[in-house]
Amino acid sequence: MIHFHARVPTAEASRNMTRLCKHFRHKVSVDYDERQANAAFPFGLCRMRAEADALLLDCQAEPGEALARLQFVLADHLLRFSRDERLMIEWQDGANPEM
Repeated sequence: MIHFHARVPTAEASRNMTRLCKHFRHKVSVDYDERQANAAFPFGLCRMRAEADALLLDCQAEPGEALARLQFVLADHLLRFSRDERLMIEWQDGANPEM
């Protein structure tokens, strides 16, 4: 499994994370509260934490298609659910040092 992460600046981190989790829970195992979440996709895992100024993502997936799919699913849904906010999601290698 490859570890990768992102720090997504947003004033609506908790709301965005909660919306993601409510959507994802219809298809995958999700455990969440207003501050943190864990989502287990068939193609990877993602931990999330809502901070005052950012949503932190810490994920793992197998290299190749699974990694690309997890990054796409998370980014695509986060951008759709963020309303008028223009979020910047820049994936970085390794575990999230803030989590």
